[in-house]
Amino acid sequence: MHLLMKILKWLAIGFITLVIILIAGSYILYSTADMKQPDLDVSDLSDLPFSITDSLRSYGDNTLILNRQGLWELYVKGTPFERGVAIGRISEDLLYYQEKVFVDEIRKIIPSEKYLKFLRYFLVIFNRNLGKQVPEENREEIYGISLSCTDEFDAIGTPYERQLNYHAAHDIGHMMQAYMLVGCSSFGTWGSESADSMLIIGRNFDFFVGDDFAKNKVVAFYNPDEGYKFASVCWIGMTGVLSGMNEVGLTVTINASQASVPIGSATPISILARIILQYAGTIDEAYRIAESHKTFVAESLLIGSAKDGKAVIIEKSPDKIGMHQSSSGRIVCTNHYQSDVFRNDPKNVENIRTTDSDYRLHRMNELLDRAGKVNYQKAAGILRDTLGLQDKLIGLTNEKAINQFIAHHSMVFKPQELKMWVTTSPWQMGEFVMYDLGEIFGKMDSAKITVSSVDTDLTIEPDAGLTSGTYIRVQDYRRLKDEISNAIKQGETVDSKRLEVFLQTNAEYFYTYELLGDYYFSQDKPAEALSYWQTALTKEIPRLGDKENIEKKIRKNN
Repeated sequence: MHLLMKILKWLAIGFITLVIILIAGSYILYSTADMKQPDLDVSDLSDLPFSITDSLRSYGDNTLILNRQGLWELYVKGTPFERGVAIGRISEDLLYYQEKVFVDEIRKIIPSEKYLKFLRYFLVIFNRNLGKQVPEENREEIYGISLSCTDEFDAIGTPYERQLNYHAAHDIGHMMQAYMLVGCSSFGTWGSESADSMLIIGRNFDFFVGDDFAKNKVVAFYNPDEGYKFASVCWIGMTGVLSGMNEVGLTVTINASQASVPIGSATPISILARIILQYAGTIDEAYRIAESHKTFVAESLLIGSAKDGKAVIIEKSPDKIGMHQSSSGRIVCTNHYQSDVFRNDPKNVENIRTTDSDYRLHRMNELLDRAGKVNYQKAAGILRDTLGLQDKLIGLTNEKAINQFIAHHSMVFKPQELKMWVTTSPWQMGEFVMYDLGEIFGKMDSAKITVSSVDTDLTIEPDAGLTSGTYIRVQDYRRLKDEISNAIKQGETVDSKRLEVFLQTNAEYFYTYELLGDYYFSQDKPAEALSYWQTALTKEIPRLGDKENIEKKIRKNN
C-alpha cells in the first residue's frame, strides 16, 4: 500500500508538472506571437478629397460605385498602404456590416463569449507566424483597411489581427466541411471545345456564410504601383483573390480540396492567388509563384492564360504541389486532385470515395458534352444547373449539383478578349453583367472612374428559376428547415400542414426526409421517424458520412 501511494504521488506530481509545462508553453507561444503589423502612420499620406453619396464614394482618385445591378465596383490605385487606407475610408460602413455578419455567423456556431475568447487565444497561437507568411505589400494594404474597422469585435482580435485572419476564412471554411461552407466547381474550354476556339473559363465560388454575407458583392479593379492591373470579385475588406483576371488575360480561381490537416499558419490561399494574379502573365510564372509559397490548406487553383491559350490546374497541399493538364480542349475542377502527384494520395482517394466532388466532375463533363462548342451564354447555363447525372432530380441545394444555391458569386471569363461576366444576386440566378477590362484599365490610367463600367450589350439574362418558382421554393425550404430544426432543439411541435409544405418544397432532396424523421423521433413517434429515414436512403445522398449517419439512426431505433 505504501509503495502504491508513492507511485500515485509521483504520477500526480508528474501530471501537474505536465499541465504546468503545457500552460507555460502555450502562454509563451501566445505572448511571443507576432502578426507583423506594419509600422506606418496615416498622417504621412497626402490629405485627399473625400466625398460620399448613396451610390458614389470617392477618396482622391479611388472610387466605390453601387451600380444598378446591385454590385459595388471598387476602383483603387497607388501604393499598398495608400490603397488600403482608401478602401477603408470609402467603405467604413460596409466593412462594419460585413464583419458583423461574419461574427454573427461565428456566434451561431460558437454562442459562448468565453469560447469566443478562447477562439482568439487559439487563433493567436495557431496563426502566431501568419505575419511572416503574408508579404509586406499585402500586410500594408490590410493594415490600411484595418484603420477604418470598428473596435466592437476586439474580443476576437485587434482590427489588424482580425482582417489578417479573415483572409484565411476560405481556408478555415473548407476545414469545417460539416458546416458546408465551401464547395466550388469550375471549368475551362478552348480550341475545338470553344465556340470561337478562344479560352472560356466558368466558375462557381460556393462559400456560404449566410445570404447576408453575400449581400454586398464587390467587383474590385486594382491599378497597383507594381505588377499587373487586375480585377477580382470579393467582399469589402478582402484583398486576397477568390476569382479574378489581370490585364494580360491570366485568370485565377480557387477550389478547396482535402489533404493533411495543417499544424500551423502558412500563406492563405487567397493571398497566394492575389500574388499570382498581380505578378504572373503565363502558366509557368503562376506555377513558379505557387511553388515558392507554403500554403495553409489543400487547394486547386484553376489558371487560365490568354498567352498560353489554355487552362491548367495547380494543385497545392501544405507539403506538395502538382499540375494537372488536359490533353483535350477541356479541363474540369471540383474539390479533389487529378494530377499524378496526388492521384493515389490516400486522403485524395478517400475524398473522391466519400464526397460529392467526383459526382460533380462527371456531371460537369456531361453538361459540356451536351453543350458542344461553349460560348459565354452556355457557360453560364452550365454554372446554373441544378440536376444530377442524366438530368436526375436530386433536390434543390444538393451538394452533388453544380448549382447548390450557396454561391457567393459565379463568373465567366474570356481571357483573350479581357472580358468577364459577374453574376448578380441571388446566387447564380441573377443576370451576369459584363466588364471589358481592357477599357476599364485604360480609363484608370488617365482618369477617376465615377460611373459604372458594366457593358449592358453583352449581359446574360437572369435564370428562368427566378420567375418559375425555384427561387421561392429554395427560400421556403430553408426557412421551414430552420423552423423545424429549432423545434427539435426546443422540444416543440410544428403544425402538420407546415410539415407537409416543407416536404413539398423539396421532395427529391434526401435531407428533407432525414429532418422530418428527426422531428418525428423528437416527438416520440419512432414508426413515422423510421419511415422518413428509410425514404431518405432512396434519394441521392451527397456524402457517404450522411448516408452512414441515417443508417445508424435506423439501426439504433429499428
